[in-house]
Amino acid sequence: MQIELDGKVALIVGAAQGIGFATATEMRASGAKVAVADINGDAAMAAAERLNGDATETLGVRVDISSLESVEAMVSEVTKTLGAPDIVVVSAALLDDKTFLDSGPKDWRRIIDVCLYGPLNVLHTVLPGMTERGYGRIICMASDSARVGQARLSYYAAAKGGVIALIKSVAQEVGPEGVTLNVVSPGATDTELRQAREAQTKEAIGDERYASRTKKVLRMYPARRIGLPQDHASMITYLASDHASWITGQVISVNGGFVMP
Repeated sequence: MQIELDGKVALIVGAAQGIGFATATEMRASGAKVAVADINGDAAMAAAERLNGDATETLGVRVDISSLESVEAMVSEVTKTLGAPDIVVVSAALLDDKTFLDSGPKDWRRIIDVCLYGPLNVLHTVLPGMTERGYGRIICMASDSARVGQARLSYYAAAKGGVIALIKSVAQEVGPEGVTLNVVSPGATDTELRQAREAQTKEAIGDERYASRTKKVLRMYPARRIGLPQDHASMITYLASDHASWITGQVISVNGGFVMP
């Protein structure tokens, strides 16, 4: 199947690395103009320069999606430089590794501000233009922890559960205006964020216990491997294309069979 996004403007939030950057790369290869947005503005601009496009085709921009004002400024800059976004992907996220009883309101707020209020801010900013133009594709990243629960990810799972409910509800409201909204729900993926967490774990428990732990983790995946950013980028790019014009309000797990809800 040939995915063609020629003439489309794709705004990908949280795209300086990981799944977001893999998605930016695939969408650019499919012909889209791509805006790379990230809390790390320098990294966003560097990532945009790696996408094989000139200044009229790619853009790097800093954004703090927990701030509505920052999101509005981002969308304004993208619209001025590349055009109004036709495709929006929200891939920005934070993780904690704490039990619920070891956490507190500061921890909850930090995660919820980015993982739930972030998508709220982005959707509230881009949807008016999409509904007015009669076209839009929005894909938000969630987590299978939101669907089945996961120890040490309680408030992250709660935020992502909120994203799932948000997307399903808004999809019903704006479907008649030609806008689709879907969720991609990843399993464990070999991103820079996961690599950093794994390095900390290895240091804490030692090489031997870490090797044993890794084998146990892989046995939980029927595909017998951890995901790669490209695994998710392919699904996201498909959902952003006209091939998926009759798919909306759905949660699609890309997880090597880890969870089969």
